[in-house]
Amino acid sequence: MSTLESQALECLAVILEEGGFERAARRLNITQSAVSQRLCSLEAQVGAVLIVRSRPPKATEAGQLLVKHAKQRRLLHAEFANELRELASCGSRRSHEAERISVAINVDSIASWALPPLTGLIRSGIPLEIIPDDQDFTDEWLRSGHVVGCVTTGQQPLNGCRITPLGAMRYVAVAHPDMIAQCLPDGLTQHNFRDVPFVAFNRRDDVQSEFVNRSFSLKQVSLNQIYVPSSEGKLRAVLAGWGVGVIPELLARESLKKGSLVDLTPGEDFRVRLYWHCWNIESDVLESLTNALVISAAKALV
Repeated sequence: MSTLESQALECLAVILEEGGFERAARRLNITQSAVSQRLCSLEAQVGAVLIVRSRPPKATEAGQLLVKHAKQRRLLHAEFANELRELASCGSRRSHEAERISVAINVDSIASWALPPLTGLIRSGIPLEIIPDDQDFTDEWLRSGHVVGCVTTGQQPLNGCRITPLGAMRYVAVAHPDMIAQCLPDGLTQHNFRDVPFVAFNRRDDVQSEFVNRSFSLKQVSLNQIYVPSSEGKLRAVLAGWGVGVIPELLARESLKKGSLVDLTPGEDFRVRLYWHCWNIESDVLESLTNALVISAAKALV
């Protein structure tokens, strides 16, 4: 493709990432008029509308296809730039901010095991962007072409992607001792779980309901929930006595040892299996990313 077409593809991706033409212009360091011109040029070339001009803008089906192509270009560009740096062993290590490599990772993995293995890639100059979401929905980012890979619970590979099992994350239902003494003197049971609040990530986070369903052999439950949109925040809220939290054992381990949290269902083995999905293309960067996550998961997960 010509230089103009490459710029237009990147412009399309940035508009959607930034959620608007004005913010895309600031990120690309061009005028808002230039952003519009590049998008119109690309739409004229493919003969289709690529973006629904809503707030925020949304990609059409054709737009999603081209966004995925733009992301693939970023991946290849980052790989090429990385090889050049290794060859030269000198010069600037800073990558162009617009050409980020995006992956979607569930928030509990971000808070526990998934960041340390990426340190080598970051230090090598790879412009990485991590998009957080619930583990049941990270694959939506991959399906739409916004990321090159994701950590998710989905067990079926998406079209054009490959899948690698990572292991299982174990969860425990915990609460502060004072909260237990006041509200759950007999522990958490199938008769009293509705009497206490549960701390959840957001309204799409159903791990609390699944835990109660499995633990007490129930088909469907309705919980009183408090929403705290981060894994670390959920842990702090439970430590403060806000309610019961279904927390990754990796995060709750130290608090359980200290006695500042108590396992409400000792012996309950609740696990959520995780998988790494990524584009099925030849790429050293993508291979390094996959290997780093798989090795780290093997050490941290069940």
